[in-house]
Amino acid sequence: MGSKNKLKRFKENDTFKNVVQPTREEVQEGFALKGKWEEHFGNSNPIVLELGCGKGEYTIGLAKQNPNKNFIGIDIKGARFWRGAKTALEEGLNNVAFLRTQIELLDLLFTKDEVSEIWITFPDPQIKYKRTKHRMTNEVFLNKYKKILQPNGLVHLKTDSEFMHGYTLGLLHGLRHEIIYANHDVYKNEGSPKEVLEIQTFYENQYLEKGKAITYIQFRIN
Repeated sequence: MGSKNKLKRFKENDTFKNVVQPTREEVQEGFALKGKWEEHFGNSNPIVLELGCGKGEYTIGLAKQNPNKNFIGIDIKGARFWRGAKTALEEGLNNVAFLRTQIELLDLLFTKDEVSEIWITFPDPQIKYKRTKHRMTNEVFLNKYKKILQPNGLVHLKTDSEFMHGYTLGLLHGLRHEIIYANHDVYKNEGSPKEVLEIQTFYENQYLEKGKAITYIQFRIN
């Protein structure tokens, strides 16, 4: 994407009512919407997060399927989620927001029990050992998710990476978290939730065209 396009999208994001872009300092000093996301949406419906949302395709798809829930796509790259934010406005999806921030700040952006579900869709698996700290299902991130999730809150991991799937399953077993459902090839094996099968991202379609299996895990953090 050219720099002119990026700048154009950044400027448009500033005008979108469904985009929130706090500075790191604002988050660390006390984020205004922490514990008050009901005010942003104007209702007390359950809040669902998509972490590393990219273009926001999953956030938009889930919001269409679940009008009685609020969805927040989170990514540091605003030029990417510009598309999702614009689509939500064009289609009148008032249960959608996008938050430009680092995932590591998550527990400073939401308060205890404020989130009902978390979706992690096609994250970078960070295969090299020295990149373990950046894997979005490592123990540090799981503890952050636990801080903001409701007691029975769900976490969903959908990925094309066999490594990420296996790493996460092993970690969940080792930490005695509750694995509700796991599937190493959702389009060949029965039983996957409809939102796993019916919503596909641009990159997911590319993976499928190459014959790559798409994996999925649904779990609770004890």
